[in-house]
Amino acid sequence: MATKMETPPPPVNILVVDDQAGIRLTLKGILSKKGYNVVVADSGLQAIAEARKTKFSLVFMDIKMPGISGVDAFIKIKEISPGTSVILMTAYAMEDEIRRAIREGAYTIVYKPFDMEKILTLIAECLGTRALVLVVDDRIEDRSLLRTIMESKGYAVVTAESGEDCLRMILEKRFQVILLDIRLPGIDGLVTLREIKKTRPDTTVIMLTAMDNEELVKEAMANGSFAFMRKPFEIKELLSIVQKSLQSPAKQVK
Repeated sequence: MATKMETPPPPVNILVVDDQAGIRLTLKGILSKKGYNVVVADSGLQAIAEARKTKFSLVFMDIKMPGISGVDAFIKIKEISPGTSVILMTAYAMEDEIRRAIREGAYTIVYKPFDMEKILTLIAECLGTRALVLVVDDRIEDRSLLRTIMESKGYAVVTAESGEDCLRMILEKRFQVILLDIRLPGIDGLVTLREIKKTRPDTTVIMLTAMDNEELVKEAMANGSFAFMRKPFEIKELLSIVQKSLQSPAKQVK
């Protein structure tokens, strides 16, 4: 009996946008060898035109280009294709534009000249199907426990021990969920929450604490926390809230 041949999955479409031909050709050559279907554009306007013709899983977009900026082009592409992930590229310190891009939902920013191994890792993260969770707690025991629990349920997990580390990490990766302890060294969890919401307004934050303080709960919820859980909490309840947050990111749970 003849064996039924499986249809191979379609290639992943990636758009590379840069006004420097060398960067376009280098990225296209490397990514094509990795099996990706790569289209290039030399301007933001051309990138928008390509996005109207082809559904891209990922876009590499230079920030500084003649004509329309990379950030403005990226925002337009997200309107055309909301599910497309975008990684911004720059050789310049453009803090205002970088923060605007992050607020608008860019996955991350990479600085030129970039490390191709890092680029390939970022692509794998962007195209992965697992939700990315950040656990922020100064107690190593709590970080390790939460990481083990979340990874056992199929989540990709990163940990941080301070608010400062958390705010740095959200510029490097786009987390779907952040589990954030209130009591942290340096800047506390409430200040960290407010800064997260300024930088990544669409990120779900679930606050954790061992303190019994109703005012803290009210302040956290007023500042955009999705839910507030007191330690020790039921693991089943935490997992349920995380799942709800991924299904309904705009809804708050008390």
